[in-house]
Amino acid sequence: MKRIAFLVVLALALPLAAFANSQTDFVDIGQGTLSGLGSTTGLSMTGTITDMLGYHGGGLVQGSLGTLSISTGGLLSTRGNIEMFSGGTLTISGSGGALASGTLFTGTFSGPVELINLGKWGYDLSCETLNGCTVNGTWANGQSASGGFNLLVGSKGGVEFGYVGLQTQTSVTPEPSTLGLLGTGLLGLGALVRRKVKA
Repeated sequence: MKRIAFLVVLALALPLAAFANSQTDFVDIGQGTLSGLGSTTGLSMTGTITDMLGYHGGGLVQGSLGTLSISTGGLLSTRGNIEMFSGGTLTISGSGGALASGTLFTGTFSGPVELINLGKWGYDLSCETLNGCTVNGTWANGQSASGGFNLLVGSKGGVEFGYVGLQTQTSVTPEPSTLGLLGTGLLGLGALVRRKVKA
């Protein structure tokens, strides 16, 4: 009887395997400027997306794909070479072609957004779960996603490297062979239960 209960639980759990997470990464290489350095009112950056991986399950795409815009709230605190800013917004827009034209993703994040002064090497601006900051938003198709970002910025504010990683909860439609396997398994369970009941 324990075996039957285990098989029933397994059969009921199989549909959960139809849900998976998909990762989409956007990169800005040397195409943006971070403004507001030295200000207490907040930071903002708009740059060109030059690389993309995983959008709609696709592979690596390169070129001038769209824009990435990030803005933070005001300065919360300063400790040594680290400044913490309150939450803000992140927007990804496509320019047509590989990314449809228009706004693709709109998100907000709650602080702390961390700006580290790296001296002559510039700055590092990041929103990472490790530091208690997460971007939460919605794709144009209504699916929600969350993630973070990191910008490496030169001493004059030019973005040398920008990265946004977003994890999207997706629903995968089972293929016919999966449904056939599930149906066969359920038939087998029914036969097993029937045999046990007759005995």
